Amino acid sequence: MRVVHDIEEMRAISQKARAEGKTVGLVPTMGALHSGHIELARRAREECGIVIMSIFVNPIQFGPNEDYEAYPRTLKADAELAEEAGVDYIFAPDAKQMYPKEPLTSVDVGKLTEHLCGASRPGHFRGVATVVAKLFNITRPHRAYFGMKDAQQLRVLIRMNEDLNFGITIVPVPTVREADGLAISSRNTYLSREDRLRAVVLSRSLKLAERLVASGELDAGKIKSAMRDLIMSEVPDALIDYVEIVDDDTVQPIDKVDGKALVALAVRIGGTRLIDNVTVKA
Repeated sequence: MRVVHDIEEMRAISQKARAEGKTVGLVPTMGALHSGHIELARRAREECGIVIMSIFVNPIQFGPNEDYEAYPRTLKADAELAEEAGVDYIFAPDAKQMYPKEPLTSVDVGKLTEHLCGASRPGHFRGVATVVAKLFNITRPHRAYFGMKDAQQLRVLIRMNEDLNFGITIVPVPTVREADGLAISSRNTYLSREDRLRAVVLSRSLKLAERLVASGELDAGKIKSAMRDLIMSEVPDALIDYVEIVDDDTVQPIDKVDGKALVALAVRIGGTRLIDNVTVKA
């Protein structure tokens, strides 16, 4: 496995692989790799002739009061994990490589970013879509792998790929969870031991939503209220950013589950913002 820092070198490697008829797979990450990222890499390894994992902490997707400077940067450890998972190349540019000038061009995926994390993190998805578009142009993958835990991000990138005719196959990979149900995330490392135990309430509340829908409760308001009550009864000092039910395709809030819907939430436990979601169907 090789670590590549230069954009033009990475572009040349991908172009050579494509000329040789190899399927190029891209796994975009911000590093601090965990088993969720490794599952993406393994899936790519199974389906592609060459696997590129990007590791880049993207400054333009962080808000002014978010954790850009504190975000873990563990390239050496990440490289060892990536190699074990079968990654051929890590593309790890620095911010000056990716943004040599103040960027004047951005990608905005409109209505899909208005709610959920888009409402509480203005500009976040513009930053995500912009950097992923850049990564697509640099690495020119046939297939790109994204985790379903970041449900809104996944839908934004699928739509961007369609609207801008990248022609890439976007591969959603199911959320990887701990044994107790907590969705694996780089930000779980910020949790204290006590908060880690309390954080399982997120997945418990999503399980509650699944049970309610399965039992015939389709009123979105009642389902959300039950989820909020469960969270606050188990973690009274939790700060709920949102508990929402949206149309699975448009990411717009709905009043009633009718067909496929996304149940999503963002909650701060001990100051750490965690997200999770589940898809339900009436």
